[in-house]
Amino acid sequence: MTTYPLLPLRDIVVFPGMVVPLFVGREKSVAALEAAMAGTKDIFLLAQLDPGIDDPDSDDLYDTGVIAKVLQLLKLPDGTVRVLVEGHQRAHLVSLDAETGAHGALLVAGVELVESETPTGAEVSAMMRQVVEQFGEYAKLSKKLPQDAGSQLGEIEDAGKLADAVAANLAAKVSDKQSVLSQSNPLSRLEMVLSFMEGELGVLQVERKIRGRVKRQMEKTQREYYLNEQLKAIQSELGGGDEGSANEIDELVEKIEKLKLSKDARAKAITELKKLKTMQPMSAEATVIRNYLDVLLGLPWGKRSKLKRDIGAAQAVLDADHYALDKVKDRIIEYLAVQARTNKLKGPILCLVGPPGVGKTSLGKSIAKATGRQFIRQSLGGVRDEAEIRGHRRTYIGSLPGKVVTNLRKAETMNPLFLLDEIDKLGQDFRGDPASALLEVLDPEQNAKFQDHYLEVDVDLSDVMFVCTANSLNLPQALLDRMEIIRLEGYTEDEKLQIAERHLVAKQVEAHGLKKGEFTLTTEGLRDLIRYYTREAGVRTLEREIARLARKTLRRILEGKDSAVTITPENLADFAGVRKFRHGVSDEENQVGAVTGLAWTEVGGELLTIESVTVPGKGAVRTTGKLGEVMSEGVQMAFSFVKARGPSYGIKPSIFHRKDLHIHLPEGAVPKDGPSAGIGMVTAMVSTLTGIPVRADVAMTGEVTLRGRVLAIGGLKEKLLAALRGGIKTVLIPEENRKDLAEIPANIRDGLEIIPVSHVDEVLALALVSRPEPIEWTEADDLASQPTAGGAPAIVPPTAH
Repeated sequence: MTTYPLLPLRDIVVFPGMVVPLFVGREKSVAALEAAMAGTKDIFLLAQLDPGIDDPDSDDLYDTGVIAKVLQLLKLPDGTVRVLVEGHQRAHLVSLDAETGAHGALLVAGVELVESETPTGAEVSAMMRQVVEQFGEYAKLSKKLPQDAGSQLGEIEDAGKLADAVAANLAAKVSDKQSVLSQSNPLSRLEMVLSFMEGELGVLQVERKIRGRVKRQMEKTQREYYLNEQLKAIQSELGGGDEGSANEIDELVEKIEKLKLSKDARAKAITELKKLKTMQPMSAEATVIRNYLDVLLGLPWGKRSKLKRDIGAAQAVLDADHYALDKVKDRIIEYLAVQARTNKLKGPILCLVGPPGVGKTSLGKSIAKATGRQFIRQSLGGVRDEAEIRGHRRTYIGSLPGKVVTNLRKAETMNPLFLLDEIDKLGQDFRGDPASALLEVLDPEQNAKFQDHYLEVDVDLSDVMFVCTANSLNLPQALLDRMEIIRLEGYTEDEKLQIAERHLVAKQVEAHGLKKGEFTLTTEGLRDLIRYYTREAGVRTLEREIARLARKTLRRILEGKDSAVTITPENLADFAGVRKFRHGVSDEENQVGAVTGLAWTEVGGELLTIESVTVPGKGAVRTTGKLGEVMSEGVQMAFSFVKARGPSYGIKPSIFHRKDLHIHLPEGAVPKDGPSAGIGMVTAMVSTLTGIPVRADVAMTGEVTLRGRVLAIGGLKEKLLAALRGGIKTVLIPEENRKDLAEIPANIRDGLEIIPVSHVDEVLALALVSRPEPIEWTEADDLASQPTAGGAPAIVPPTAH
């Protein structure tokens, strides 16, 4: 047994052949070093079981250590000692004693040296080669070892020294290294270090992968950051320093917090914002999401206009903006009264139906003004795509929300007045049926949860006041069922006069820059302008004619010819040109076979002339004038009635074997259809066949049956207005339409003699100049009048007068 000064080690195991620097601070350890330096410079190095113990004894130390030689010793200013030692030989601890020497108290260990073994053989060589190769891989992966560490170990031929050298360079735990040091058999030590290296290699390979992945991610992130900074700099140069995009996300978050979004809309906005945060700012998908959020957050969630509830003020606004239309105004005021009391928009949608120029669109503006709502007008003329109403799906490039959502954004309030203009002009093709898409919008029971295809979020339209306009009722029945029809018939001459004096003249004077007193249009001149230059239901043409007079007046004033112009019936032709229409037909002669009928069109009522002549033939009927199917059938029915009742009207049946009847309705290029010209057809035929003229101042309308009954017609007011404009004195209408006279303005009833009739006999008695005399006609007379084999009739009857 040999004794050596003992140096306990913390967290390190020294192997034979290993040179290692140590920092020593404990007094006993420093004393042991000094004692070693005073003698042979040999010292026993032994690792502690617990590195935290400052004064270890035999129980706190491992059993196996190494005898080392102190190569260098350096005392530092802080009292610690730096020492360089080199391990030589393994040794087992046998005894441990505390001594006090010249340099102080120290531990002296009695040890037994362990002789090193030198095994040989193929197994040892193979194991050494495998350890060297494995260590080479380990050195490549470990950043703490030089790259050529593996090649240096290849020069060691002793198995024990190789195992100690590898164990010294492994990053293993103290306990693992101590187990290698305690093993005296070199082959076993090689197996132990090989197994430690395999475990460490697995860990190092995973660390290498993680490092590589992190490095690539960092490189990608740094590259993208660099490119984004470059892009921002370029955009800043191009856009003059626009920094708005930097705070875009923060602005969107602030908007979502401030707006009174619905629960679904808020959840949708937050979801889309999360997607946007994870995307690259310049990606196409990010642009789609930004546009979507702009639309969603641009809607006026929770914003409403303060509504006016004063019914008297609303009536005053309607009266100031529109003359006449009393029935329409009453219905609108009733509608507003219910809303003011219930504070809800329950009830059908208003639909204003009437010819052009009667004020449907301007009525919508007046309603908005009277109720304090924002006015939004959407023209539906020519719209054929369902997406115009419901919007496009976001999957399409360039997708947009529908017009309803777009106009809500424009109105900046959730309770505007939404005017759907020209709803009867909606089209339909392969892109869908927009009229059907409107069913949900215009249903008060459903539109509280209207869903646009673009938004995919329920939008409450229950506070929006919808008003529709149309020229005709050519609409799907389901859509008509959701609306309350309010008809706006055309204006009378007196109403047009009042409208022009109150509104149109002042509007055109201002539009043309005329000063007060420079342009004067007298009442008589205005009445002549209405009579001889316009023939319409509304006042749009009248406004154009007044604008024409104002332009000519302004030119004369600027040329210095006049300082002011007053237009009267005498000088009206100098400014307006030749007369376009004739007012009144009472001065015309009564004609045979010419009947004045009354027709309804989308632009108001019109006078319809029906002409009839007989030509040689065999009893056929020819029609010209571009007649529709219903009107053509009416001609055939009238002809059958006249043939059946011919003798009672003084018409010999034999004439139908010799004559053809030709019916013509002038303005041949204009399509005409409908059954209401029935009694006019019968009157024209009877007049032609009997030779009795028709009174020129009588107009008529009514459908006729094969039995001669007169049936009701529609559009009575428009037809009576047309008669009044045309100077007709007497109008024959069906008896069933007598009830409609209560809604006809008094000035129309006073200007016309309106006679209800129920049978054709009454019509003929009133329309023909003289009553046709019945004749006696038997079947024998009919046979005698048949044509002979040579083509001439057996008996030529006298001409009927």
